[in-house]
Amino acid sequence: MESPASALVVKVTCGTEAPERLNQGITVAATALAAGLDVSLWLTGDAVWMAVPGRAEELALPHAAPAAELRDAVLEGGRVTVCGQCAARRGLTEDDLVPGATVRGAAAFVEEVIAPGTRALVY
Repeated sequence: MESPASALVVKVTCGTEAPERLNQGITVAATALAAGLDVSLWLTGDAVWMAVPGRAEELALPHAAPAAELRDAVLEGGRVTVCGQCAARRGLTEDDLVPGATVRGAAAFVEEVIAPGTRALVY
């Protein structure tokens, strides 16, 4: 029998063009954190904008927790990482992001998802 996961990596690949998928990925990350897992939220593609101050606050989705509150919960107890290539394509650096969010590349993502006891989800 496989041992239960102790860590969860959630990768969100969409932006506000798919608001339900975007919000769901962040919701799952925050929920896993509340359940006691070690959580890493990776923002790629247009999801990177959720790490820029004021942008997550603009996402309004009926019957969903505010994306900014969910992101901030993950920042407080887990990790929020922005894809390095995705940030560069949008002219973003860590200085443009909310405090605590980092910019890292694909090698760091792979390192996280292959760690023992880790599960990964992609939205």
